[in-house]
Amino acid sequence: MIKKRVNINEAKKLFNLPLFELAKLADQTRAEFGLKKVTYIIDRNINYSNVCTSNCKFCYFSVPVESKNPIRLSKEEIFKRVDEAVALKATQIMLQGGLDPEFRLKDIEEIFKHIKERYPKIVLHSLSAAEIDHFSKVERISYKEVIERLKEAGLQGLPGAGAEILVDKIRESISPKKISSATWIHIHRIAHYSGLMSTATMVIGFGETIDDRLEHFKKVRDLQDETGGFIAFIPWIFKSKSNKMWENKIDYLKTVALSRIFFDNITNIGASWLTVGKDVAPIALLCGANDMGSVMLEENVVASAIEKIHRPQSTEELESLIRSAGFESSERDAFYNFISDKDL
Repeated sequence: MIKKRVNINEAKKLFNLPLFELAKLADQTRAEFGLKKVTYIIDRNINYSNVCTSNCKFCYFSVPVESKNPIRLSKEEIFKRVDEAVALKATQIMLQGGLDPEFRLKDIEEIFKHIKERYPKIVLHSLSAAEIDHFSKVERISYKEVIERLKEAGLQGLPGAGAEILVDKIRESISPKKISSATWIHIHRIAHYSGLMSTATMVIGFGETIDDRLEHFKKVRDLQDETGGFIAFIPWIFKSKSNKMWENKIDYLKTVALSRIFFDNITNIGASWLTVGKDVAPIALLCGANDMGSVMLEENVVASAIEKIHRPQSTEELESLIRSAGFESSERDAFYNFISDKDL
């Protein structure tokens, strides 16, 4: 752990440092956490529906309720994709979808129960705070009851999806129908107190300022002080078909480095090869990140906004990217525990 907590004013000054200096400080902080290896996971992100009432301005995957060509996976198709993922040694399933009125809470419960009955060791790190809010409204029950029912069905973790920037003036401009920053924090708080782990994410590139990012940082760090439920923080770059010019890789790398220094109470910081590419992601490891994400067997949401994703084609390629930054790699599970061959 770092010796002294960084406040907002200090963090802002750090961000203004040249990348080399900030990266060096972040790398020293990573070493203080004792993070010698860089981890990755094998998982599959299964999107059960692209129908969504949120209509976020930046999303190219979702379609409105009245769409004539929606994607709604049957339970049989979902189970088939899980079978394929397990055959390819996946240890985690991320089931996520739009805010679709035709999917009810009982449908998700049935899916989770079936997966856990068939594959007890698979971790269900699934849904999002926005989906929890959606099911709460549709079923007219509390967030806590939604989460408890999903946990009983097999849910083990809540991804950080839907956080974007936890500043309402930004959220109102890009996703006015989505949950507020306070609701996102509140749902993760309930998840933590219910015994679920979760991750925190941040998507940069919406025209936000460094002050906005630091407000986001502080909200996450404050909740972590309270609950200790976040197991990782992962910053992403916003990618859009109509906004291809926003590719400030230095800005991304400085944000990764600053997050490593700022989050003295969150152990793991993720690098996002999915949005910055295989050339930049290894550099993020030199800026304090200690996790390379996953060998994604399926991903649709980001892919819908990018003409071509240069994804690692195999575990070996992802491990090679990690070695290129001078680190030893290790496969992990959803809880960031190392996996050895004997565990599989």
